[in-house]
Amino acid sequence: MLSGLFPLAYAAVLICLLLQAFRMMRMATTTTPSAMSRSKDRTGLRTVHPELLNEHGQITDEELWTVRFSDQEGFAPSQG
Repeated sequence: MLSGLFPLAYAAVLICLLLQAFRMMRMATTTTPSAMSRSKDRTGLRTVHPELLNEHGQITDEELWTVRFSDQEGFAPSQG
């Protein structure tokens, strides 16, 4: 009796997993870049990185510097 239920349970789980996989693939293909840009973060609030705020909590108007490492061919990988 129990050995007859195992193939049915296995088939049911397999069908559920396949349906979930197809549903996730469909959701990924229907998401457009404009929809992604309109989506909010998980809190629903506009967030700002803390280093961009001054002592009063306002966005700083200081000059911001960026560093970009474009040529890293001459560097050895870090050892850790």
